[in-house]
Parts: sequence; C-alpha cells; structure tokens
Amino acid sequence: MTKFKCDICGFVYEPDKGLPETGIPPGTPFEALPADFCCPVCGADKSCFSPLQRSGGDDSQEPVHLQATVQEVLPRTPSVKSFRFATPNRTTFRPGQYLSISLENEVELRRYLSISSSPTEEGYLEVTKKITQSRFSQILNQAEPGYQVSITYPMGTFTFEGEVEKIAMLSGGIGITPLRSMCRYIIDKQLGTSVCLLYSNRDLAEIAFKSEFDAMQRTNSRFKVVHSLGSAGDEWTGRRGRIDAALIREEMPDYRERRFYVCGPPGMVKALVEVLRSGLQLPEAQIETEDFFGY
Repeated sequence: MTKFKCDICGFVYEPDKGLPETGIPPGTPFEALPADFCCPVCGADKSCFSPLQRSGGDDSQEPVHLQATVQEVLPRTPSVKSFRFATPNRTTFRPGQYLSISLENEVELRRYLSISSSPTEEGYLEVTKKITQSRFSQILNQAEPGYQVSITYPMGTFTFEGEVEKIAMLSGGIGITPLRSMCRYIIDKQLGTSVCLLYSNRDLAEIAFKSEFDAMQRTNSRFKVVHSLGSAGDEWTGRRGRIDAALIREEMPDYRERRFYVCGPPGMVKALVEVLRSGLQLPEAQIETEDFFGY
C-alpha cells in the first residue's frame, strides 16, 4: 500500500501501521481514511497529502549471498571495532539496513549486524560490533585482512532516504550503527534533512564515531549531535544521564515536527518509546524502532 506524505510538515502516513491511537486500524489505505482526516502532527487536512514513492520505485529487494573478505579493521572505542568487507560488485542497500554474517561455515556462528557504512561509501560493506566473550565475537576480533566470511544482505525496513525534512535519532552504545549509516548518507547526498541525534554512552571513551559526528555538526548547520554520559569525569562539560523527556524538549523544541528513529538494546528502546508516547504524547506513526538483541 502506498504511503502518503503531508506537504506541510513532512509527516508520513503508513497504511501498514495505521493510527490506532486515533481509531484508524493497521491496514487502512490512505484512500479509505475519513474525509475529515487531519495530519496528527500539524493538523493539515487530507488534501495536503501526496503519495510518497521511494527513489528507485521498487520497494522489493532480493537478498544477495556472497563470499567477502576482510579489507580493513578499524578500532572505534576500547570495546568496539568496525570490520570492512571488500565486495566483488557494487553494493545496493538502504541506509539503516542490516546483514547476516557467518564465520567458519558454521550455522551457530551466524549473527545479524547492522550495516554501519552508507550506500555512498563504495567498495565495501562495514559492520561495527562490540567485542564480547562470545565465540563469534572472539573469532571476528582476531580477523585480519584476507579473512573470508559469508554475507547475506540487505534486510530490514528501519531505513531513511530523505522521506521527511526533520528527524530525531535516539540511541545508546552500539545501537548507533544503523543511525551512522543514515547520517553519513544524509551528509554525502546533501539532502538538507534537519537531524538531531541524542547519543547516550557510559563514558567519553566509549562514544563510537564521536569525531565523525562532531565533524558533521561543524560542517552542516542542519545536523546536531548531543552526547550524554552516564559516568563522566569532572572534565566532561556536556550532558549527563539517560535520554529522557526533559532532554528531548530542551535539545529539540520542535520535537513534535520530527520523525523519531530509536535504536539500541530492547530495554532501552522500550523505555524511550514510552517516553515518546506517554511523556511527549507523540503518535505511533512518528516513531521508528530497531532492537539490538545481544552482540
């Protein structure tokens, strides 16, 4: 079913989700909405909506299976590394999607990881992972250039390609990876999207991609990143603590005009969605989520 975008504020009506909080059940096509339907964000009437078509026209993507080799390993923090895999052909995926990666041809050594690179970064696929004590993690941690893996991609619908003019991103720890892909895409494509990223971590050393996000903010007036730390030392002058309704209101007074992308461990995502729904009274259709189950 076709999605429709409000021409006034950029809100997107997604038929698959509907608007249950206003009595519109999932599966209701835009054409079947009542004549007095109004945008839940800005109040514009139904005539202000236009059909939204993805670039490329076709939403379907058949997963590709390939053998790839490690091209480069990049330390991001003391406990996080990025692994770049050289690919034989040009990669096609949407920013925010994920892949499956198998090691040693063993079924139990398969994991699903977000693609942290952007489609604009050609010649490789990058995943970024927290290194834990799991067997998968320890084998990958020892991988050097030339090491072979099996990859299946792309998968997932947690994506952004410029569908709305204003977005907010909420994340913690390694949950940042699909959002990094989106941010890099937005900057490289010069989409003009207004982005406000709230990124929570334990301490300064554990902020993945910090220098890159800070550089995006310096060079793009429509990109804002706010780091909030849980265990910062006295030298830290930025935000402290978890992301909550107060922080969102203070850092983005126009939060009602933004679509929210929330990504991280399930507990964090659940808590943040509750903040958005109950604390800030945002409709379900304004919230996109992705859970990270384990590492």
